This record gives sequence, structure tokens and C-alpha cells, in this order.
Amino acid sequence: MLQSPHTSSGVPIASDGDERNFCSTCSFAAACLPGGYDKTALRELHVLIEHVGPYHAGEHLFRDGDPFNAIAAVRSGSLKTYVVDLEGREQVLGFFLPGEVIGLNGISRARYPCNAIALEDVMLCRFSFPKIATLATRVPDLQRQLFRLLSEDIGKATALTGDLSAVERFAAFLILLARRYAARGFSATRLRLSMSRTDIANYLRLTPATVSRLLRQFQNDGLVSVAGRDIELQNRARVEALARGALHD
Repeated sequence: MLQSPHTSSGVPIASDGDERNFCSTCSFAAACLPGGYDKTALRELHVLIEHVGPYHAGEHLFRDGDPFNAIAAVRSGSLKTYVVDLEGREQVLGFFLPGEVIGLNGISRARYPCNAIALEDVMLCRFSFPKIATLATRVPDLQRQLFRLLSEDIGKATALTGDLSAVERFAAFLILLARRYAARGFSATRLRLSMSRTDIANYLRLTPATVSRLLRQFQNDGLVSVAGRDIELQNRARVEALARGALHD
């Protein structure tokens, strides 16, 4: 199940909005005001929204096979999901950023089909899925938003499949990450990679040495600038051109 660690004070988190709005970054924000539903109305309809955290780096939110009981919107920090094969090898499935919803892939089997682990200090808004699913039958905008989030979750899982070169995979990874940051109101050119180079390589089905080489190549070509885990897209148009074979738009 989605575990709830002890909450401590002093952890930087995103603004929680006000009595009429969700956090501006939250995936559920778009489901409320267009249909005239605000936070107060949602509370009156008995939707449980529980602030949980912090989860510290290396702590699991849930593990493969845990009973599915909730989905959660990331308030701050980032996470990765992964599975472990029969030989004990880890396969990274994806990364989750502030405002994004994690746990949707547990709906069909009523169990989480992967592990989710914090990459840094993480705060969440936890939604009891039975309650939000019941509410969705009464609030059409919320139901549409849940369907959209499910569609996006499937899209993330298939975004980098296919016969792609290492350059296409890496360029697409940067562009898709930039788009996700921009969709939540963050910078579309300045990216903080909370995940390790090894995790990026695993996710892209490349070697860590290849990812390091591509970073140097992109930097030498004036496409990006790199400072530790901070990357700035210096020439986004050229990076998008390199990623064109992997982008489905």
C-alpha cells in the first residue's frame, strides 16, 4: 500500500494554493474550476486529500505487489518507478515530477505493479482511490481528468519505445522532460536532473558511459550547458530536431 511516513516541519514544499484552488502545478487543478468545483466543494463531497511526507531519498512509497489503495500527486521532489527481473536486475520505468500523479498503473490489478522510490525529499497529496473514483461518477470534469491522466501515464510508458538511436533517445528524454516541467509552470529550458546518470541510462536502455558521452557531446556542440545535475537547453530547436524521430507530434 502507499505508505505514510511521519511528517516533519521545515521541508520546502510547493504552495498548496488557497481555499478555491489546488496547487498551480497539480494535475487535478484543471478538473475543478472549469466545472465550478473548488476545494471547498470537494471537501464537502468527502474526498480525502491527505498531505504525506517527507519521504527521504531511498524510501519507498510502495513496492511491487502491494495492495493498491491510493494515487498521489507529487507536491515537491521527484521519484522513480522500477521493477526487478528474475536475475535481480533493475529496470527503471519512469520518473515523476512535482504536479504529476503516481500510482495510476495499480488500478487494473488492484496491486501496484512496480516499486516507487524517492530520489530526494518528497511531499505528496494522497488521494484515496475508492473515494475519488466514487466522486468522479458525480463530477464529469474530474472523471475526464482521470481518463486524461491514465492516457498520459500510458503515453509516458511508450514514449521512447521503438528502434531509436542513442542520440534520439537522449535528445527526446531532454525535450519530454522540458515539456513536463513547462506544463507545470516551471522553466522549459532549465532542468534539474534529480535522477542519477545511471538511472537515466537504465531508463533509456543505454550504458552510463553513453549517457556521459552524449552529455559532453551536446555541451561541446552548444546544445546544452551542464552544471552538476542542472542542465540548460541552450538551443532547444536543435535538440528537438535531433529528437524528431522519437517524438510523436
